[in-house]
Amino acid sequence: MKIAGVQMDVKIGENEANLLTMERHLRRTVAQGAQLTVFPECALSGYCFNSLEEARPVAEQIPGPATERLHAICQDLGCFTIFGLLEASGALVFNSAVLIGPVGVIGSYRKTHLPYLGVDRFTTLGDRPFSVHQAGPIKVGMNICYDAGFPESARTLTLLGAELIVLPTNWPPGAEYIADNVINTRAFENTVYYIAVNRAGTERGFEFIGRSRIVDPRGTTLVVAQSKGEEVLFAEIDPLQPRQKHWVNIPGQHEVDRIADRRPEMYRPLVEPHSLPRPGGRA
Repeated sequence: MKIAGVQMDVKIGENEANLLTMERHLRRTVAQGAQLTVFPECALSGYCFNSLEEARPVAEQIPGPATERLHAICQDLGCFTIFGLLEASGALVFNSAVLIGPVGVIGSYRKTHLPYLGVDRFTTLGDRPFSVHQAGPIKVGMNICYDAGFPESARTLTLLGAELIVLPTNWPPGAEYIADNVINTRAFENTVYYIAVNRAGTERGFEFIGRSRIVDPRGTTLVVAQSKGEEVLFAEIDPLQPRQKHWVNIPGQHEVDRIADRRPEMYRPLVEPHSLPRPGGRA
């Protein structure tokens, strides 16, 4: 299976222009054999909004105009895509990602962990459980940006059956360590493929760092963006590989399984509620 990540620039508040860019890229990646194409976090709208009132007009429902447009391409070409957007849901706005295929919207995800940064200062905390969806021959789980810094996110998706974790992101300066080290760790510790797709360009003083990458279940980088600029990454992946969690290096002497060897009974503090204050007074 061939997958693609589109490290694209985004024009803040210009949904139509960004959607046209995504449509062009999607047709090109499919023409080069990609079955699944991933775009950045908030690829439809941009990210660095200064208030909820400024962001709300560019938030869209799921399904909505953008998902319908991309559905038409996926239906025509028999492909899948994941992209980030601001999702309108009643009076609330979520930072979301959506998976679309030939049948339309297959699944969506609302960002669980929100930093005090950009539009995430004003969006609502994700309110749905993690879930996994079928995209052709592979099972896909979605996280968004800051979620990658919380190992529980990727582990939960793995336990739900994810074979590929997709991370649309907007990494600003300061996120280099996440890009260069954490993504590979998440893939390795869960024995899954992982694709992290950052955006390019500068938005309201933030110059995004690029560094998009695709990593295999052994934690090996298959491909990484060579610059901060616009770039398209491709990788061939084998959906059977992440299903084999039991690694045998020397039979009977060196065997590991990081899923079977877990000790959930020892992890109770992980699920205890906490009362630590969040930045910005977010409840």
